[in-house]
Amino acid sequence: MTAPSGDAGDWVRVFRPGGPSVPRLICLPDAGAAANAFFPLSTALAPGIEVHAVQYPGRQDRVAEPCAEDIGELADRVTGALALWEGAPFAVYGHGMGAVVGFEVARRLEQALTGSPVALIVSGCPAPSRSGAAGLHLLPDQDLVAELYSLRDAGSPGARDAELLKATFPAIRADFRALAAYRPEPAPPLRCPVTVLVGDSDPTVSVDEARAWHEHTTGPFDLQVFPGGHGFPEARPGEFAEVVTAAVQRR
Repeated sequence: MTAPSGDAGDWVRVFRPGGPSVPRLICLPDAGAAANAFFPLSTALAPGIEVHAVQYPGRQDRVAEPCAEDIGELADRVTGALALWEGAPFAVYGHGMGAVVGFEVARRLEQALTGSPVALIVSGCPAPSRSGAAGLHLLPDQDLVAELYSLRDAGSPGARDAELLKATFPAIRADFRALAAYRPEPAPPLRCPVTVLVGDSDPTVSVDEARAWHEHTTGPFDLQVFPGGHGFPEARPGEFAEVVTAAVQRR
């Protein structure tokens, strides 16, 4: 596979580069999150898997750029920017909003016949055929702060933490607005395997909504339920890394 056009340097962060034959895991962040959210995962997976973390516009070093307002447009831009070298196997992983973006990226790669991922791995997100994050972008600041902390499985924030979080509100509201408007375009299901991970007490997705991802692939399907809420990948990093490794290295 040749590298797609686009400026991968703006979009992709590689924390622990591997060799040319090392499998790559392309990671898409949740709403309001940035590429550095995947640094702990890159540490857990190295050296056998190289993590490519996508940096959306509108946050951290791209804060001056306008946030994406449409999931399809964001997926188009991510797909064009990915640096996928000839012959290197790759998988796509997304959490929350990143799961939807990852699904659309995998679709585009398969439809363009530029290469199919060895796996799509998603967590903390209903299947695209189920409901999304309607209305969260409309919450008042105080309610949005409380909602975000509940998604992180954290207690009530202190005043300083809440103020720091509010600095990211433009990106968070834009992401939730894009999710609320998202409707998948009719298209054939994916051909690649899909692995779905969900917390048994995640308020954003039920186990049944996670299981509905099976509708979106003709390949192998695997659903794994973890103890915890939306933030279970951070709460159980060792188990999570083992499942991701198995999915990426499946042949």
